[in-house]
Amino acid sequence: MSSSDLFVSAEGAEWVNPEPGVVRRIMTYLPEMMMVEVAFESGAVGAAHSHPHIQASYVAEGSFEVTIDGRTEVLKQGGSFIVPPNLVHGVKALEKGRLIDSFTPHRAEFLK
Repeated sequence: MSSSDLFVSAEGAEWVNPEPGVVRRIMTYLPEMMMVEVAFESGAVGAAHSHPHIQASYVAEGSFEVTIDGRTEVLKQGGSFIVPPNLVHGVKALEKGRLIDSFTPHRAEFLK
């Protein structure tokens, strides 16, 4: 599938467990962009990694310690961050929380 339906209900998105204490679901996507909801248990870590995509993330719930290219900030509900291509980044949930991640282009490896 090269894109999702134009409308995706919450019940229509499958949750996957990429890391301990972390689940994610693809909300919607086209080849040029993807939106993903990621839920974290308190203390869960999104391990440091990099990818060629631009990532913009919104803290929908909770608080997170976010590290991008060696710089660390704490962001609470309503905060956001952006990651340019290929920079090493990761997060730690300081409490139970959710991020809404957008990627351009879409993350093809999430579709497998």
